Amino acid sequence: MEEPKSPIERKASFGKTMKAVMWSFFGIRKKSEYEKDAAQLNPVHVLIAGVIGVVIFIATLLTIVHFVVAK
Repeated sequence: MEEPKSPIERKASFGKTMKAVMWSFFGIRKKSEYEKDAAQLNPVHVLIAGVIGVVIFIATLLTIVHFVVAK
C-alpha cells in the first residue's frame, strides 16, 4: 500500500499574498508571475487578502465621495 501524497506546500507569506491580490485589482500581471503565484499562494490567505482589499477599496471610494460632496 502506498502512502498518501503530502499536501502541496504553500511557501508565500501573507505580505506576498497581499501584494499579489492588490496587483490583481489592477489586472496587470505577467503570465509567469501569475503561474508562480498560483503555485505558492495559500488559498486562505488569498481569501483574507481579497476581503481586506475590498474593504480598503470601498473605504477609499467613500472618502473620495465624502470630499467631493462636502460643501
